[in-house]
Amino acid sequence: MDFSISAKGQDYLERVKRFMADEIVPVEAQYHRELAALDNRWVVLPVIRELKAKAREQGLWNLFFPDDTYGCGLLNSDYALIAEETGRSFIAPEIFNCNAPDTGNMEVLIHYGSDQQKAEWLPRLLSGEVRSAFCMTEPDVASSDATTMVATATVDGDEVVLNGRKWWSTGVGHPDCKVAIFMGVTDTDAAKHRRHSMVLVPIDAPGVSIERMLPVFGAYDEPYGHGVVAFDNVRLWRAIA
Repeated sequence: MDFSISAKGQDYLERVKRFMADEIVPVEAQYHRELAALDNRWVVLPVIRELKAKAREQGLWNLFFPDDTYGCGLLNSDYALIAEETGRSFIAPEIFNCNAPDTGNMEVLIHYGSDQQKAEWLPRLLSGEVRSAFCMTEPDVASSDATTMVATATVDGDEVVLNGRKWWSTGVGHPDCKVAIFMGVTDTDAAKHRRHSMVLVPIDAPGVSIERMLPVFGAYDEPYGHGVVAFDNVRLWRAIA
């Protein structure tokens, strides 16, 4: 693959490098010390919101979109080099509103969400006001292979009913996480790769509960985190795209 960067991509890459050198690197160590000193680390420190505002003012925002309707209109090959740079920092991806799983979730919403879903969630995600989670992996099956999934998203009239337990749901610990994409089995009789649906679900919907956060080598990745989320008869209005 040709990874040569375009002129536009080079401009953004240089601006990202400069922003990181001037704004992020000088404060990141102090950020980690301040967060580690807190009893409750599931918080957004003021410096994060301040840096996000600065990045957005400079147009260094939603860099991952390959069009200029929602992002900067960079080539994927351009963004790959920018992501390599921002990946050197724990906080940089969020500063530029390019942190997973929001990146993928926003693209799914743009391509497949209903008009109502887009109107409710997309502006808030694009602006960085809220964050999101992706709930696919399950504790009792090897659900990195989604064909083994047992959680269900069944249609009941004008509603979709969600049941199941998910874990390693990245982002659910973040205080700004307000919505998740839930993946579940809708049609058990369909071919194994055509049984599933993705459902947009507010984190505060009745029946949704974050049971606990999961550590990786003793670390909880605050304030993002990877959690166990239970969906107990969660009933959602079925929006038609």
